[in-house]
Amino acid sequence: QVQLVESGGGLVQPGGSLRLSCAASRSIFRTYAMGWYRQAPGKQRELVAAIRTGGSTSYADSVKGRFTIFRDNGKNTVYLQMNSLNPEDTAVYYCNKFPDAFASWGQGTQVTVSS
Repeated sequence: QVQLVESGGGLVQPGGSLRLSCAASRSIFRTYAMGWYRQAPGKQRELVAAIRTGGSTSYADSVKGRFTIFRDNGKNTVYLQMNSLNPEDTAVYYCNKFPDAFASWGQGTQVTVSS
């Protein structure tokens, strides 16, 4: 059974920072590239950032230079460091396998950027 548990979201002012965490089972974490995705109200889910098992990363243009994805192999956890947040970053953030996500998604974590 796929287990992906996201955490770390919250309410933050524009310009602020948050760090999201995604805990995955060891078998998933060691086998697949992982991605952070987000879904804003009324919009389709989109890929924000991805990290491959070898450590290479890629980012959506909208977050380049502001977000950083990294992984802790010892903790089977993928993180998303988000800086310089703006209201357009407001969404529910999910982690999943990249590029072909599992059909089953975690509950996600809500990020709200507002003054």
